[in-house]
Amino acid sequence: MFKTVFTLFRGTVAVAEEELQDRTALVILDQQMRDAAAAVDRSKRTLALAIAGDQQEGRRLDATNARIADLEVRASAALNGGREDLAREAAQAIANLEAERDAAMTARALFASEITRLKRHVGTAEARIAELDRGRRLARASEAVRSLRRSGIEAARPYESTLPEAEATLKRLRERQMEIQAADEALVEIDAASGPSATAEKLAEQGFGPRMKSTADDVLARLKAKRPPAA
Repeated sequence: MFKTVFTLFRGTVAVAEEELQDRTALVILDQQMRDAAAAVDRSKRTLALAIAGDQQEGRRLDATNARIADLEVRASAALNGGREDLAREAAQAIANLEAERDAAMTARALFASEITRLKRHVGTAEARIAELDRGRRLARASEAVRSLRRSGIEAARPYESTLPEAEATLKRLRERQMEIQAADEALVEIDAASGPSATAEKLAEQGFGPRMKSTADDVLARLKAKRPPAA
């Protein structure tokens, strides 16, 4: 007898839980979609910042290249005028500017990769939200029909729910997994762009392999090679 009562109690609790889930499913779905839309907005703001950063580095790169070209002309003139001291000073400034140029180019490459990733992520997320919104409208229609049936009013044709809670939860989990995977890919790209280069530069500084950056002597030698032969 006790076992029967206990089984009946468990069945009653299960029915109550199912009824509660049915009554609150649309409320939960609405909140989940609001959260997803907010996450997409944050991604869009991050994308805008990445684009702005890339544009800033582009302007810095253009200005640096212009300054290098100007100094090279002036240094060549100083060499032709017999002022190697001034030419060497200009060569040092050019070497420093070339390091800034290389840093700007690396930054732009990183920005380009991140911008591509964010655009892909935002586009995918917006498409999934649009699909969820269509499913939500169908779910609301199904809920309205079921409510009418419970009130004793027969609908013109039968309807079935087209957005089970399990499917909505699975989509939410997949979205989170995609965000984590995208973040991991971005970290791998950053490591690939910075780690090996830093190691190669350290080896070059110790004399193992060609130098990664120009020095004043390199620039000066290059400028001397450009001079026309003495008459």
